[in-house]
Amino acid sequence: MSALAVFLIFIAAGGSFALGYVVNRMIKGKKSKDIELEAENIKEMARREAETIRKEAELQSKDTMLKLRQDFEQDHKQRREELIISEKRILIKEENVEKRLDLLDKKEKDITNRQDVVRTKEADVAVKEEELAKLIVQEKEVLYKVSNLSREEAKSMLLNRVDGELTHEKATRIRQMEEEIKESADKKSREVLSIAIQRCASDHAAETTISVVHLPSDEMKGRIIGREGRNIRALEQATGVDIIIDDTPEAVTISGFDMVRREIARMALESLISDGRIHPGRIEEVVEKAKKDLDVKIKEAGDTACFELGIHNMHQELVKLIGRLKYRTSFGQNALTHTKEVARVMGIIAHQLGIDPAIAKRAGLLHDIGKVVSDDIEEGTHAVVGGRLARKYGEIEVVANAVESHHNEIQNNSIYGVLVCIADTVSASRPGARAESLETYIKRLEGLEKIANSFKGIDKAYALQAGREIRVMVDPSKLNDDEAIVLSREIRNKIEAEMEYPGQIKVLVVRETRATEYAK
Repeated sequence: MSALAVFLIFIAAGGSFALGYVVNRMIKGKKSKDIELEAENIKEMARREAETIRKEAELQSKDTMLKLRQDFEQDHKQRREELIISEKRILIKEENVEKRLDLLDKKEKDITNRQDVVRTKEADVAVKEEELAKLIVQEKEVLYKVSNLSREEAKSMLLNRVDGELTHEKATRIRQMEEEIKESADKKSREVLSIAIQRCASDHAAETTISVVHLPSDEMKGRIIGREGRNIRALEQATGVDIIIDDTPEAVTISGFDMVRREIARMALESLISDGRIHPGRIEEVVEKAKKDLDVKIKEAGDTACFELGIHNMHQELVKLIGRLKYRTSFGQNALTHTKEVARVMGIIAHQLGIDPAIAKRAGLLHDIGKVVSDDIEEGTHAVVGGRLARKYGEIEVVANAVESHHNEIQNNSIYGVLVCIADTVSASRPGARAESLETYIKRLEGLEKIANSFKGIDKAYALQAGREIRVMVDPSKLNDDEAIVLSREIRNKIEAEMEYPGQIKVLVVRETRATEYAK
């Protein structure tokens, strides 16, 4: 190899080294800039992330503070409400305490006055005893001087005279005390009754003899009547009421004096209207279901009455009888309303007299249960029947006696019987409580049905058209057509002989035969 070639190679190698060095420096410079730029980016990202974390921490702390503030405000509000309620209770208690203090003050003054009277009387008695002792000494001296009596004879004569004077004085004192006691008792009884009457603010209820069922449209009237009136006839026969369909828009009137029948008819008709299927077979099913539903409502009414009065552990049969009072009136006054009112009045009077209010309320609530029992089941007046039922279903003797003696048919053996008489009179005699005319009208209709049911072969009998019609359904297996005609005349004759009524009464005897089979 020549020297020139070696030189060229050396130069090429040096150039390559220089070039590599320059390139390497350039690369390192670029990398350092990138690293610095990346570091700056990392710092910026870290700064932003720190700022984000700080803001989130601030937001979180604000949310926490807001929640704590809301919890505090809610807790403060609850505590304030509790404090308000506590203040009201304290005010009520303070008022009660003040009333009791006033009552105690009055009693204390009364006792003080009585003590003063007693002290005065004792002083008078002491003075009279001293005077009497002086008179005895004087009498003895006079007797010793005037008469020749011995000491023992004079003493006996003087004692006899003193006994006579003391007897007269005792009789006078006893008579005065009896008059004072009588006057005090009359005053106290008036006070007790006035308090009971003032606290008795029940509304009176004069029941009518009709119910109104509202219809969705007047087209429903035709469906209720049915083809040739078969639907309305089936409903009237099944319920024993009179269905009146007139020009009143979207309404049907149910007429009948028996509230139970009227309520069954109303419930059945409303069920038929809502169901839409109205035909004789369906009507009988719905009426039977309405009767069962009404039994449930009667039980609920009895339970509600017992709960309102705080009466517990009463036999369920008595509860049902109490519930049936809701569907009965006494001189136009709802019997259940009257019964609850009597129980409340008795409770108030019993509290005033210091006897057991629970027993008083129990006797008041049960005093008229004999009215809802049929004469075929129990014989006697409603008071006697009620007492018999109370004993039958586990009531204590004092309650049963109070029930059966509240019309003085049986001698009462406790104060509760007297209280029932008083509370019953208070409830019945207050203004607007009773309507005599309605009760007289209902009694006439009941008498009409009773006459019809007194004949043999009768299945059902209903008084309709405000007592202008008596509809009698007979058992076709017991009476034929000819006997049904004779029966209508016999009922007519008995009505004419035993009843007084305006106008005329139509006697309608219905005899029909039904045959029922089920295809399986």
